[in-house]
Amino acid sequence: MIRNLLLFSVLISLCACSAGMKNAISNRSLRKARELLATTPVVDTHIDFPWHLVERKKWYKPGYTAFAIKNPEGDFDYERAKKGGLYGAFMSIYIPSQYQKEAGRPKQVADSLIDMVYAIAKDYPANFALAFRADDVLTNFQKGIVSLPMGMENGAPIETLADVAYFHKRGIRYVTLTHGKDNRISDSSYDSLHTHHGLSDYGREVVREMNRVGIMVDVSHLSDEAIRDVLQVANRPLIATHSGCRHFTPGFERNLSDSLILGIAKTGGVIQIPFSMYFLGNKYRDAWHKAEAEMEKRKIPEFGPEAAAVLKELVRQGEPVYATVRDVADHIDYIKNLAGIDHVGLGSDFDGVGLALPHDLADVSAYPRLIAELMRRGYSDRDIKKICSGNVLRVWKANE
Repeated sequence: MIRNLLLFSVLISLCACSAGMKNAISNRSLRKARELLATTPVVDTHIDFPWHLVERKKWYKPGYTAFAIKNPEGDFDYERAKKGGLYGAFMSIYIPSQYQKEAGRPKQVADSLIDMVYAIAKDYPANFALAFRADDVLTNFQKGIVSLPMGMENGAPIETLADVAYFHKRGIRYVTLTHGKDNRISDSSYDSLHTHHGLSDYGREVVREMNRVGIMVDVSHLSDEAIRDVLQVANRPLIATHSGCRHFTPGFERNLSDSLILGIAKTGGVIQIPFSMYFLGNKYRDAWHKAEAEMEKRKIPEFGPEAAAVLKELVRQGEPVYATVRDVADHIDYIKNLAGIDHVGLGSDFDGVGLALPHDLADVSAYPRLIAELMRRGYSDRDIKKICSGNVLRVWKANE
């Protein structure tokens, strides 16, 4: 009996020692990650902070721009961006698909959201600055200022070809050609209508005009047919601002197939990996569909304490509700091995997916955890710098 107790004590000590070593290694990796991020900025190509303010009814309240400094209810703010090394935060100018039915409404919404980003930079010039060129991000980074470049999610506001140059002048540096429904430009991966069987004739003109004026063509949200059309029409490197690998989500067209990943890479383009559960694996998608059904049944929003309680219930039932930083790193690994290290980056979808984020990648302060995981997998500093910002800045410059 005494011998068994002694053996048990030794095992407990070994486990504690092992856990301590793992924590030490983890802390050392995080320290190394933060040291690297002190010399290279993170550029995240998809942050839905503007629509977060709209959706949470924070917009237009007196002093609303202060939420950009501190906003614990969301995933993005200045305080956490600095901690995470995020110095290139692409603000998503998101146009919900329902506005496509109203002539002039999409452009009005886009302009108002762009005005919001301008107001944030104007009110807090020591913290934020607009970025019209890729080099602006690096210049602002040297000053400790977070850049707020802008990308438009849904091309519906491009009602005439002249609107491409108009939005470029306003600071839009990529356009996601469509979103949840087919529009005048392109078919959506989420829509079953296949209105154009790819790009429309007008959509082809829009792509050519975007190439001409210097706006990156974003193929996230497009149907496979539409992406193949873009690959034929475009003459500049393409970007997928927040798309994962279909290898991990068979049957989910919103993620990219191997052939499309290779096609984008062939243009010199880049695929920016999102952090949302919906993209990381089918088991997570299935669990979140159950969560969404339960939230709809109870008539509660997809964010807030009531939603968190539903998720806790599902966790107790054994549902795989939460992915981890390792799942995001798996997508990065996959693209690196398939297409090469020059064609992968980060497009989190922060503030756009509610609570559907890994606990260890839950907001913009958490990028060092992903960097530490990549270091653990043997990525070199040079490779990680490409993933953080080098690749996307190269593509941006090639489109300027």
